[in-house]
Amino acid sequence: MEKKPIILSIFLLILFFIFPSAVAAEMVAGHSATITYNITQKDEVSTYFRKKLVIKRVLEKYDSPMVDAIDDFMEACKKNNLDCYLLPSIAGIESTFGRFIYEGSYNPFGWGRGLIIFKNWGQAIDIVGQGLRENYINKGADTVEKIGVIYCEGNSWAGKVKYFMNRFEAEEDKLDLFLGQNQVKL
Repeated sequence: MEKKPIILSIFLLILFFIFPSAVAAEMVAGHSATITYNITQKDEVSTYFRKKLVIKRVLEKYDSPMVDAIDDFMEACKKNNLDCYLLPSIAGIESTFGRFIYEGSYNPFGWGRGLIIFKNWGQAIDIVGQGLRENYINKGADTVEKIGVIYCEGNSWAGKVKYFMNRFEAEEDKLDLFLGQNQVKL
């Protein structure tokens, strides 16, 4: 008598695995698959230090003599309300981040056709940042493309500056991943 329930149980298990029941499934994942990332916790201080570190890392990759002038870049972008990657990107295209300039000129921007002499990197960064704000942006040249038409006679300058700006932004993305920014919330 006791064998019948055991045999019946085994038989039902075999049937269960051989003939599985139909399951309803959606072709598109619903809200259960939604992921979000955190971009609201970036306050001014962390953004400042993150951008500062990004500039340092990119300048180091290019073996730039300007690596000690990062605070000057940050001060100029804050003082003149500039994208913090604009000035270093211009230096990237004009002089490979200060590596190829007239000796002793401290002019990595090609400012004044590269003939203007500055006493140090900080002075160059400050004057060019102020010049971009007053002579370009405040007069309507508020994009890299519009600045490029005035800053450089060639038509490829803006694209090259944007290339370097994208390099800085890509480095910032790497840093955000490393520092745990933009984490996936499950």
